[in-house]
Amino acid sequence: MPDPIEAFLSELDDQTHQSPERRAILRGLVTRIVELAQLEADTADLRIASTALNELLEASTLFAAWRDKAKVTVFGSARTKADDPLYEMARAFGEATAARGWMTVSGAGPGIMEASAKGSGKDNTLGVNIELPFEQGANEFIDVDEMHVAMKFFFTRKVAMTRASHAFVAFPGGVGTMDELFEILTLVHTGKTNPAPIVLVETPDGTFWERWCDFVAVLVEDGYIDELDTGLFTVCTSVSGAIEEIERFYRNYRSLAVEPGRAHLHLHQAPGDEQLARLATNFPTFSFNKGFAVDGDVLSFDFDGRNYVKLRRLIDDVNSWVV
Repeated sequence: MPDPIEAFLSELDDQTHQSPERRAILRGLVTRIVELAQLEADTADLRIASTALNELLEASTLFAAWRDKAKVTVFGSARTKADDPLYEMARAFGEATAARGWMTVSGAGPGIMEASAKGSGKDNTLGVNIELPFEQGANEFIDVDEMHVAMKFFFTRKVAMTRASHAFVAFPGGVGTMDELFEILTLVHTGKTNPAPIVLVETPDGTFWERWCDFVAVLVEDGYIDELDTGLFTVCTSVSGAIEEIERFYRNYRSLAVEPGRAHLHLHQAPGDEQLARLATNFPTFSFNKGFAVDGDVLSFDFDGRNYVKLRRLIDDVNSWVV
C-alpha cells in the first residue's frame, strides 16, 4: 500500500519544490498529526497544539518580509502614562532606532509599547499583541493590517517577540515585563537564542533597576546564579547610552554558528597574532582541544555548548578591537 504521507509530500513537492531539509521537517509534522489522530488524545489538548502551531506560523509569516532588517524588542509596562518620563524615553528610543534603520518589536499594547511604536513609526514597528479581556487591542501607532499579529498564548508571543530580534530593551514594568525579561535572560544564558545585548533602561533619577539588581545580588549571594551571569545585562539611564550599548555589541561581532565541539564567530575584523594569543590566555575554557583558529573573518574555538556567559565576555573582548 502506498505511503499516504509520502504521496502527500511528493504532490506538495511537485507544486512548491521543497528542499530536502524542509521536506524532512514537513514529514515530521504530518507524521505527528497522523499519530495524534490515531490516539485518543483530549480534544482540548489537540486544540491547544493546533492554536499554538497556527500562532507560530502566523508570526513567522509576519516577520518573513523583514527578515533582513535589524530588530530591537522593547519590553515595558502597559500602565506607563503619556506624561511619565519613561514614556518619553521609550518614544525617543523608538525614534532613535528607526533613524538607524532598525525595526522595533513590541507587544503592541499601551504604555511603553505604545511609546516605542510612536517613536519608531508604523512602517518600522512590528506588533505582537496578546488577547486579554482586560486590556485593549493594538495601540494607534501599529499598522494592524500589515505589521501586527494577535496571539492567545503568552509562550507563542514570547517566541515571536524574541526569536528574530538582535537586541532587547526593557523599561520598568510589572509581572509581564519581568516574565519577558527573565525569559530572554534564560534563553541567552542557555544558548537557546543567539547572543544579544540586553539593556535595562531607567531615568537618571530612577531606582527601579537599581532595586531589581539588589534582588539579583541576592541570587548571587545565595549561590543560585554566578556573578558572571550579571554580565548578560546592562543598566542605562539615557537613550543614547542604550543605543551605544547595542551598537557596541555589534561593533565587531556579526553572528555565531555552533557545531558539535566548535563555535564560530563571524566578525567584521579578524584578530591578529597578538590578539589571538591573548584570547587563548584569557579564555582557556575555549581551548581544550584545537583551540582558537582564524579563517578569513571567522574566529573558531572549542565549545561544548556550555559557558554562554563566558562566550558573551569573549564577544565583548573581540568588540574592543574596533574603536
